[in-house]
Amino acid sequence: MNLKLNELIIGVKGAGELASGIACRLFKSNIKHIFMMEIDNPLAVRRQVSFCEAVHDGKIIVEGVEAIKITSCDQIHQSWDENKIPVIVDPDWKCIKTLNPDVVVDAIIAKKNLGTSMSEAPLTIGLGPGFEAGKNVHIAVETNRGHNLGRIILKGCPEPNTGIPGSTNGFTHERVLRSPSTGTFRSDLDIGVVVKKGQVMANVNGNDVIAGIDGVLRGQIRNNTEVDIRLKIGDIDPRGKVEYCSTISEKARAIGGSVLEAVLSRYNF
Repeated sequence: MNLKLNELIIGVKGAGELASGIACRLFKSNIKHIFMMEIDNPLAVRRQVSFCEAVHDGKIIVEGVEAIKITSCDQIHQSWDENKIPVIVDPDWKCIKTLNPDVVVDAIIAKKNLGTSMSEAPLTIGLGPGFEAGKNVHIAVETNRGHNLGRIILKGCPEPNTGIPGSTNGFTHERVLRSPSTGTFRSDLDIGVVVKKGQVMANVNGNDVIAGIDGVLRGQIRNNTEVDIRLKIGDIDPRGKVEYCSTISEKARAIGGSVLEAVLSRYNF
């Protein structure tokens, strides 16, 4: 397929942390005709590096790349002219039918396929569990931390969902903050603060959320958000680096590189 790199159109389902890492990697590789589709109330934890925050705040800049909220597919080309990534509330992915992108990336990370198919674009890419290369996507990418992270899969499936958060400095479940009940999430802490094990981090419906380890609050959902029990609401980084809060993670960079590889391997520029 002969196409100029700067003419390639890529639609990304989701605009959370991993999706944003992918979009940044593509954008900085001169693939700038990207549009991202989100739900109307995205619940990102790593909000400082998630383009879905534009849905709430109108815009966000991640590592020098700016994303803006748009309300119509008709505004996508104007966003590109302004060198920005458009983010639209489009849970049914209607913009795909309007723009006919060359590539569709499902980066929702729902641990299952919510409807992505190979018919949506000449190249469809699915991240993590729920996708099968050669069946519902052309290419799948491994998202599980470890030796195979970022592996390109041309036939078959990524590893199944383990239910265990990726290990950081040996911590898995301990570093993740989850809602103790259904109710309204409230916290007086800002992303980037240093916290101690046993510290009260937040409150949901009268129930305290307690830090399981020492570290830096790398991310948490927006204050006064309605949550369900066991929902992931925060993330403590035991490495203690405040700058990690506002920069793309090694996992998102790796997967972003894999998506870039998948795109370049399919098209001739």
